[in-house]
Amino acid sequence: MMKKMGFRWHLRQVMATRGMFQTSDLVPLLAERGVHLSREQVYRLVTQPPQRLNMDVFAALCDILACGPADLVEVVAEPRQVLKQATGGEASRSSVGDLRPVRARVRKPPQH
Repeated sequence: MMKKMGFRWHLRQVMATRGMFQTSDLVPLLAERGVHLSREQVYRLVTQPPQRLNMDVFAALCDILACGPADLVEVVAEPRQVLKQATGGEASRSSVGDLRPVRARVRKPPQH
């Protein structure tokens, strides 16, 4: 069995434990720390797990919420079952990845 690494983003929960329920409350606090994000960017940061996060933003969030990085991000390993490859038989010898287009041959029409 293989593991697929992922994470859980807890920014919204940490904000709630600190009494911050409006995403727009973060905008001026981030600006005080030199991070300038629009209200829409902050809303997405709070409501959706980010795929990429600037370290300055991450450090500012930790400072604002008086927490550590582990409070905001929880790394999780999800087990993933590996599908077994079929063996033997005509059907198993070729797969979709083995199919290739046949090169076309362009010929001149016969001269009469």
